[in-house]
Amino acid sequence: MDIKIVKCTPDKLKAKPADESKLGFGKIFTDHMFTVKYQDGKGWHDPVIGPYAPIVLDPTAMSLHYGQEIFEGLKAYRGRNGDIYLFRPMENIKRMNASAERLCMATIDPDLFMEGMKQLVLLEQDWIPRGEGTSLYIRPTMIATEPALGVHPADQYLFFIIVGPVGAYYPEGFSPTKIYVSEDYVRAVRGGVGNCKNAGNYAASLYASQKAKEMGYTQVLWLDAIERKYVEEVGTSNAFFVIGDELVTPPLSGSILPGVTRNSVIELARSWGVKVTERAPSMSEIIAGIANGSVKEAFASGTAAIVSPIGQIYYQGKEHIINGGKTGPLTERLYNEILKIQYGEKEDPFGWRVKISN
Repeated sequence: MDIKIVKCTPDKLKAKPADESKLGFGKIFTDHMFTVKYQDGKGWHDPVIGPYAPIVLDPTAMSLHYGQEIFEGLKAYRGRNGDIYLFRPMENIKRMNASAERLCMATIDPDLFMEGMKQLVLLEQDWIPRGEGTSLYIRPTMIATEPALGVHPADQYLFFIIVGPVGAYYPEGFSPTKIYVSEDYVRAVRGGVGNCKNAGNYAASLYASQKAKEMGYTQVLWLDAIERKYVEEVGTSNAFFVIGDELVTPPLSGSILPGVTRNSVIELARSWGVKVTERAPSMSEIIAGIANGSVKEAFASGTAAIVSPIGQIYYQGKEHIINGGKTGPLTERLYNEILKIQYGEKEDPFGWRVKISN
């Protein structure tokens, strides 16, 4: 399927950021976006890369009423030699289609997804920042656009991709974060859509996240929805703990997002001979382990921050300091290794890095 390209006129082009140290995350977007439409009986049609612009929806567009909205997040990286790389993009494409299937939405052809994303990034390559730790964030999204009321799967969808330059996700950068454990609220339950990148999961997280930030904490550590005693996720990331000689992370039990970075951490650590165990530790085990020193490190993993060390946890009215509030050696090694693979600075024995520039 040929992708039509309609470039912005010179007078409509935006000014690019002058100071890459002030990019932040998710605040700046480029001049163009990719869109393609779906209609039952017709399939995907009219793929276009055109000027970044508002989306016009009917007031009864079903995404606004029944929550059929999914998205992904990945990045384009500029190597020191000027090459442009993506990191495991096919995994994001597979995960988005898995989310689509769970929410009864149209799946998109992986080749069309990849080609639209690649052409958009290359068109906007002058927006890719050059500073250490910076990148071009890529947000593919799909929404139901059928104008109708009544709960049923929509027959029309819009898929679009927007991109924008970003710096560090957290204000702390790679410094250890402070995490608040939510005992009153949950993110997702097994049998629901917690394993999808669905907008509703994030809406469900806002109240507890706001409470945590008001108390001075960076993110929420979510517990299981039934017993509220077993660790599941950290905010928008997967959780890891170094307990004794093991790297422990909760299993993909249906309520946890199967993170691309999570999988990368597991594969990388195992390649180094680290024992990785997928099990859900209880908070009582974590707190006891922090007290006796068996919990040596903790971190979260995700596309936005890659690996983010956890320095302290607030639970049941008390703060518990991990590793003296410092970043642990395995956490730092994982962060640096993945970062260097992403930017083309190290060999990629796993075949994760995809070069898209000439």
